[in-house]
Amino acid sequence: MLGAASNQPPIRRANPGRSPRLHELAPRLQMQTFATKDLYRGKPALDPAEIFVRQEIEPAVTCIASLVGSHDPYCLCAAGSDRAPRLYKTGIGEHVSIGAIISLTTYFILMIGIGIYAYRKSTATSADYILGGRNLPPAVAALSAGASDMSGWLLLGLPGALYAAGLVEAWIGIGLFLGALVNWIVVAPRLREQTERYDNALTIPAFLANRFPSRGVMLRMVSAVIIVVFFAVYTASGLVAGGKLFQSAFDGSYQFGVWLTLGVVLAYTVVGGFLAVSLTDFCQGLIMMLALIIMPAIVLYSGKGAGFAQVRETLSGVEGFSLDLWTPDMTLIGFISLLAWGLGYFGQPHIIVRFMAVKSVAAVATARNIGMAWMGIALTGAVGVGIFGRAYVERNGVVIEDSETIFIYLADNLFPGLITGFFLAALLAAIMSTVSSQLLVSSSSLAEDFYKLVLNRGASEKTLVAIGRISVVAVGAVAALIAGDPESEVLDLVANAWAGFGAAFGPLVILSLTWPRMNGAGAVAGLVVGAATVGLWIFTGLKAATGVYEIIPGFVLAWLAIVVVSLATKDRGEFRSTISAPAE
Repeated sequence: MLGAASNQPPIRRANPGRSPRLHELAPRLQMQTFATKDLYRGKPALDPAEIFVRQEIEPAVTCIASLVGSHDPYCLCAAGSDRAPRLYKTGIGEHVSIGAIISLTTYFILMIGIGIYAYRKSTATSADYILGGRNLPPAVAALSAGASDMSGWLLLGLPGALYAAGLVEAWIGIGLFLGALVNWIVVAPRLREQTERYDNALTIPAFLANRFPSRGVMLRMVSAVIIVVFFAVYTASGLVAGGKLFQSAFDGSYQFGVWLTLGVVLAYTVVGGFLAVSLTDFCQGLIMMLALIIMPAIVLYSGKGAGFAQVRETLSGVEGFSLDLWTPDMTLIGFISLLAWGLGYFGQPHIIVRFMAVKSVAAVATARNIGMAWMGIALTGAVGVGIFGRAYVERNGVVIEDSETIFIYLADNLFPGLITGFFLAALLAAIMSTVSSQLLVSSSSLAEDFYKLVLNRGASEKTLVAIGRISVVAVGAVAALIAGDPESEVLDLVANAWAGFGAAFGPLVILSLTWPRMNGAGAVAGLVVGAATVGLWIFTGLKAATGVYEIIPGFVLAWLAIVVVSLATKDRGEFRSTISAPAE
């Protein structure tokens, strides 16, 4: 058990058959952030388990309520011991303060208010509803892209990995930072310009169809189906996280938590469209960043803390933990696989669609600088939560069984109710920013790439906006039904989708923007080969046998397929060098 002292007595589980609550939130929040962003380099994910915390307390007989927030207590007796085990509940359920409720209520009201503002500002046309009229300020586009990407992984998954093993787990954050930077430099300005050049495409499938008209219908339909199906499942896993958070924080109904989370998201997404989603993402990104600045700064000096030197001194002798970025057990394959997470950025529709909405190509550079500064601060803060949190529990005689809940533990035990509520709002912000983005991208594909293409080519702008709103509700309802069973096997599809999207769409997007010779046949080949390689790599056991993250072979082979097939087939002159008038 991580951090356990050898002289501590064993802990007896309280009611081990009871279903866990808040600690399940961490794996679900990770899972909803594309492929769990597994930081354990091929090791099995930590099983959901009750979290027990030991702390130095006065010798006494202590009866403590069960972790999962039940009203019937389970007792652990430790009379006459210098170090008695204490069972903490990481859920806040039975002692939610008025301050926490005020913080969360204020957050919900703010989100809905933004939706109303966006409705009055920009929902008249489908371009307004789907892309905010391509008029996002750089700061809004930057933080919207960052918040919708990172989600709960930033607050739970990354700090948990660093808590468990040390700085060696920071490499995935470094890889993601580099991938995001290249995405802003290579993809963002070109996608912003070319989606207008190719008949003012409002979705990624529409852009691919307009860029490669020889295979346009096939590309548009296949990519739209992939986006809608997988994002419906992604949304479901986000709603699971919302339900778990409500269940634990308020000792309430899981199902009610799912529908409450969805209801608030729908309230601003249906009403305000892309502008509402982007503005709420901006606010949510600020909340997440502030949480990741405040928490490590406080933890560093809390509970006998005395700054960086003491952190190093405390952690230097912890078995299985290292403050070095490179450890003897790190392999070259493992190192490359960690960095390769950054390849996934190029193919994530809900991220790159923000590039299409920046108010001008010239503004992309400003957005990039803001976005990368936000990401750097947020990742550094997450590293601080994991490392400083581990030092805190070590110097205070605490044991946390599930490392991914270190953020929740610190929020619950070190801060007053109003601030604890703020940190809960940060977790909700992480969930909702991703859920709303996925819902809108899915509904946009249903309205533009299915309804308009197949059912009603002459649909008016008013009709398309209405269909978009209906689609948001429909996808959300399907996602909530899937989330009704948090153990559903369907949710396991999320586990490999970051790699699937990255390999299938990444090379396709990059080369379609940068290589004029690419043609429709090459585009189809890249889409199929990338997705198939990821699937085969996982399900044939090659991932387990080689230790190579599936996005690496998928991305490389998809790139090669595009190049080889495009060169082997006729150049149809599909690349446009000038902006065309939008199609009627």
